[in-house]
Amino acid sequence: MIRPTRRDLLRTTGCGALVLTGAAMPPLSTPSHAEGPASLRARFHLTPPQGWLCDPQRPVVLDGIAQLYYLHSAENSGDGGWDRASTADLVTFTHHGEAIPLRPDFPVWSGSLVLDEHGTAGFGTGAVLAYATQPTDGVRRHQEQYLYYSLDGGATFTPVEEPVIVNEDGREAETPQEIENAEWFRDPKLHWDAAREEWVCVIGRQRYAAFYTSTDLLTWTLRRNFDYRLHPDDPDLGGIECPDLFEMTADDGTSHWVLGASMDAHGAGLPMTYAYWIGRWDGEQFLAESLTPQWLDHGWDWYAAVTWPAPEDPEQLRYAIGWMNNWKYANREVPTDASDGYNGQFSVVRELRLRREADGRCALVSTPVPALAAAARSERSLPDVTLDGASGGAAAILDVDARAYELELDLHWEAATNVGLSVGRSADGSRHTNVGVIDGWVYVDRGPSDLEGFSFGEFRQAEAPLDPAARSVHLRVLVDTQSVEVFVNEGYTVLSQQVHLLPGDTGASLYVDGGDLHVTGLVLREH
Repeated sequence: MIRPTRRDLLRTTGCGALVLTGAAMPPLSTPSHAEGPASLRARFHLTPPQGWLCDPQRPVVLDGIAQLYYLHSAENSGDGGWDRASTADLVTFTHHGEAIPLRPDFPVWSGSLVLDEHGTAGFGTGAVLAYATQPTDGVRRHQEQYLYYSLDGGATFTPVEEPVIVNEDGREAETPQEIENAEWFRDPKLHWDAAREEWVCVIGRQRYAAFYTSTDLLTWTLRRNFDYRLHPDDPDLGGIECPDLFEMTADDGTSHWVLGASMDAHGAGLPMTYAYWIGRWDGEQFLAESLTPQWLDHGWDWYAAVTWPAPEDPEQLRYAIGWMNNWKYANREVPTDASDGYNGQFSVVRELRLRREADGRCALVSTPVPALAAAARSERSLPDVTLDGASGGAAAILDVDARAYELELDLHWEAATNVGLSVGRSADGSRHTNVGVIDGWVYVDRGPSDLEGFSFGEFRQAEAPLDPAARSVHLRVLVDTQSVEVFVNEGYTVLSQQVHLLPGDTGASLYVDGGDLHVTGLVLREH
């Protein structure tokens, strides 16, 4: 459902709008990267040095450094292998180049990594094992799970030539439906089941998740599937990609298993990001408390996300990162292809916690890692703002002039029908992205930032339900050169969007329609 966001109101904020200033802006320092003023490269998001970036792989942490691998290709949406980047603070990354190369007709797709601390698989104590989907003999319906091992801390890998989890369906499929399912056998994710002293692997299938177990990381036994759609009239959420599986302790002390998946549920009127189910694993199957999934992001661009335990508190805290793209429009060039020679970025790394809600269910909440705010080049408070929009609406331009920044603020209203913040605003107000609340929905509308030739079409606006009785909302808005991420009410709702901002889209403003708006707690952090 697409709701109006008063774009015309925001386009007029350059004429007669209230202009608000705070403390003097410190001079902008030179970014740590070498890009010039025409560069569109993200300032505080991971991007590839060049070429196409796709799915992140669940990192392994070695000596306090997270080793993050990702799909990389020289061509947009082309075949490729795994590249590696490392980070100590989950904000700044160092690129190390190719870790698992592409072989002819044998692309390396998504999977996961584990640290074999005891040498269970026979490759040595402390070996890093990478499991990845690859098409045997280059045949798509023969997607199978292959194993690579590293004895140098994940810098280079040696392949095991035969698949460790075989796609029996691919060899037996005859009907179109069987062939379609056989072509969907992908993205293995491993988790250690300490209670049963064995590994559990989940693999995405066409309409279900398949589970396998192993004690040696080499021989795998098929267990029972998880089917989210038991009846024909249940919502069709599409195939399961990049499944996730982990245990987590909620804030009330209860322990749960979580099954996550990246899914295209657009046809059912639901998000196209990371769905998850809370439940338990009994050694044979995953038993969900409800077959209706929850969603970790309501924007259009948080796909193929992975999570991993925080070393300092692995039971109650996890980290997460996602690919900021969507297969509805990913297979195309973007402005950074021409300006900087790359295509694709990841989201900021988030902290995940499991919280018990008032209605009895448990839900994941996510917020940017604290190191992100600490990495800001400057931080300052802006004055509170009161706007009277009862007669025709009102707007106020904020004292913001930056290409990469965070804005944190609280919006308060009573009778107003539409309230919000406009970011990535051009000097004349014609370009901007709106973040606001209307009729019990929080939305991010990037339509006014559309570029000719790069339009997001019907996917311009994303929205998520908000308590219709709410008369205040806390927002933390992350704006980078090509993205906007919005964390609502301390991360209970998140919306992540690609946005094709131009170098001159550096302003921000507030708007209201149908009543008064009071804005407090304004904090600006520049990156």
